[in-house]
Amino acid sequence: MGLMKVFSGSEILAQALQERLEIAGVETLKKDNIQSSRLGGFGGSDLAVELFIQETDFAKANPVIEDFRMNI
Repeated sequence: MGLMKVFSGSEILAQALQERLEIAGVETLKKDNIQSSRLGGFGGSDLAVELFIQETDFAKANPVIEDFRMNI
């Protein structure tokens, strides 16, 4: 199975969702395009952090993601 993107936004919100998912037992992968842009010498967008989960974890992660979206 592959990875699926479940969030794209600010670093602060990504970190908050990542913590909630990991508490629920869902491993995440964070791709920080802001940091990558800085290292490459380019400017970056403020909404450039993405969170990915395994497709097989979606059923477990979906309630956490929906609760997070409703409360931000």
